[in-house]
Amino acid sequence: MATSGSRKRFKMPHTFVILVILIFVAAALTYAVPAGKFDRVKDKATGKSLLVTGSYHHVDPSPVQPVEIPKSIVHGLIDSADVVFFIFIIGGAFQIISSTGTIEAVTARVAKTFANKGKWVIPVFLTLFSVGGFTMGMSTEVMVFVPIGIAIARALGFDALTGTAMISLGASCGFTAGILNPFNVGLAQAIAQVPMFSGAWLRIILLVCLITVTSLYLVRYAGRVRKDPAQGLVYDLEQSAVTEKVDFSKLPTMQLKHYLTIAAIVIGFALLIWGVSKKGWWMEELGALFLTMGVISGFCAGFGPSRIASEFVKGASSITYGAFIIGIARGIMVVLDHGNVIDTIVNGLAALVGELPGSVQVLGMYVFQNVMNVFITSGTGMAVTTMPIMVPLSDLLGVTRQTSVLAFQLGDGISNMILPTSSALMGSLAVSGITYQKWVRFFWPLMLMWLAIGAVFVIVANIIKYA
Repeated sequence: MATSGSRKRFKMPHTFVILVILIFVAAALTYAVPAGKFDRVKDKATGKSLLVTGSYHHVDPSPVQPVEIPKSIVHGLIDSADVVFFIFIIGGAFQIISSTGTIEAVTARVAKTFANKGKWVIPVFLTLFSVGGFTMGMSTEVMVFVPIGIAIARALGFDALTGTAMISLGASCGFTAGILNPFNVGLAQAIAQVPMFSGAWLRIILLVCLITVTSLYLVRYAGRVRKDPAQGLVYDLEQSAVTEKVDFSKLPTMQLKHYLTIAAIVIGFALLIWGVSKKGWWMEELGALFLTMGVISGFCAGFGPSRIASEFVKGASSITYGAFIIGIARGIMVVLDHGNVIDTIVNGLAALVGELPGSVQVLGMYVFQNVMNVFITSGTGMAVTTMPIMVPLSDLLGVTRQTSVLAFQLGDGISNMILPTSSALMGSLAVSGITYQKWVRFFWPLMLMWLAIGAVFVIVANIIKYA
């Protein structure tokens, strides 16, 4: 008889496996759920395809056979080709920018400036890394900077948990706010057929709130640790650690190439905002802009054409996993669409949620996205999986599509810093030597605050008809 010690611990399946299982579930639904359709009209002002309320009607069933599932996955990849190649271009461009060393140089400059400013280093680093989060979707990459954060924190009398948190939580705040993040907000807005990166003003306020609350929480913890190190959650780690003073002379310094790269990035994002708001730029124009930004940044850093091409290929290759997630996740919607059951599911959800007060309806969408993030930790994958259902549901409930995007991005970002399936979290903990249990003990009160902030924002967005 097997003992409990010999039992294998449950391990979350690979994301691809989860998505394929969901495709089979979707195929099963085409047999179990009645086929139906809503009438749709095209809005002349916005060009959006809108559902006609009360027009739901049954149609002939068309269940998807198991042998058609591989073909549906291929169809999903083909249907997502524009998004997939957009993601490849962005991945390549950001790799070129990252390889210039500008991020490391800026981080080192900030570290030197605020090394003797005590607790001020915490909000400064949170803000700095939030920029990486809300522009290029920085998540797993933050583990590279965790050792610097820990060294600075210890030099100021704090602990490794403080140093890790001010780096990783900063990026997480930015990723959750997603002001100009093409990987989650941009993709979700494309699916929802709203102008890409529109509604940024509310996301900026969201970022400020997240950073403020996180700063206060972390400063309070760090102050307690400096007053009495034994009060720290990782006191045992601090006792065994060999603390070395940070040698700022070994940190990278700002050079002309870094300033030029920063200028290229700032100009590029300024053009992005102008093009989206004034010229109606979409994926084709934005893809060209990111490509140009990456190439110019490479030249600013003194790279030759071959080095730029090499870094671009490296970046595009690293994003292959996420790109395939988009295509495979799209296969779920291909199956449901061929089976004519998407509108039936939306109609059922609308009937269920429609009995609730308006504020609770939008909170239901928010909770749904948070739950889905447990199973699909990729922001791009979750956008492609959930937004095609949330968009028509929001239309039926009278919730703006921009609000449904907000509910998605909050659900996609908030729980990332506590899920053991999050590569960004587990990578940072591995580098710092902090156990997952200690991190959960530290972070769960803050996560409850984040969840409350998210709930308030989706309710406010619903009330003001956020667009």
